[in-house]
Amino acid sequence: MHIAEGILSPTECAVWYAAAAPFVIHGAREVVKQVKDHPENKLLLATAGAFTFVLSAIKLPSVSGSSSHPTGTGVGAVLFKPPVMAFLGMIVLIFQALLLAHGGISTLGANTFSMAIAGPWVGYAFYKLTKKAGGPDALAIFLCMVFADFSTYCVTSFQLAIAFPDPTSGIMGAAGKFLSIFAVTQIPLALAEGVLGILLFRFLAKVAGPQLRKLGVLSGPADDVEQGGTVPAAKVQEGTNV
Repeated sequence: MHIAEGILSPTECAVWYAAAAPFVIHGAREVVKQVKDHPENKLLLATAGAFTFVLSAIKLPSVSGSSSHPTGTGVGAVLFKPPVMAFLGMIVLIFQALLLAHGGISTLGANTFSMAIAGPWVGYAFYKLTKKAGGPDALAIFLCMVFADFSTYCVTSFQLAIAFPDPTSGIMGAAGKFLSIFAVTQIPLALAEGVLGILLFRFLAKVAGPQLRKLGVLSGPADDVEQGGTVPAAKVQEGTNV
């Protein structure tokens, strides 16, 4: 749901930059802290960033000045919590704007706020609520991925509605129109992203089980991890419902 260059006014761009900046600065500090305190998680950080880059680069034409696509931000939110994704997501958006002409530099603040801030926080909330309710890991991950995507498209719809209010029904009327147009492509994409998230975490459970347990993603105590940094396949399957 990247908003393209030149769609928002300079004032709106400045407002969204200001709104996103505190989250991005805090996220950058969290990334530095994560790398410093847990260098073994560098590859997982890279995986979260790469997954977001690849999925959000798959764009389908949608509302004028925007597009529909998966976001992939739920993975990083589950692994490292939402603040980290504010920074990683902004880096992804910068590269896409410069290399793929997807989004824009003037609209970077707005796109960061919708995809890298609102999306991860909403998705992570559903993840935590599902886990707290005793739901299986697979369901928690599915809901995180789906609602991170849904919330991104909702925020983008309101951003566009603020920029282009309906002459008669105002911002809310315009938001309803944008939401309904986005829904045609975004709902199937979000559901597919949820399934893809489950498959990714099943793979990560096999190749990075110790790190996932230490991060609290896999069910089961972290001290089950063997000294050598690997977990027998039977223990991984036993410790997670992913």
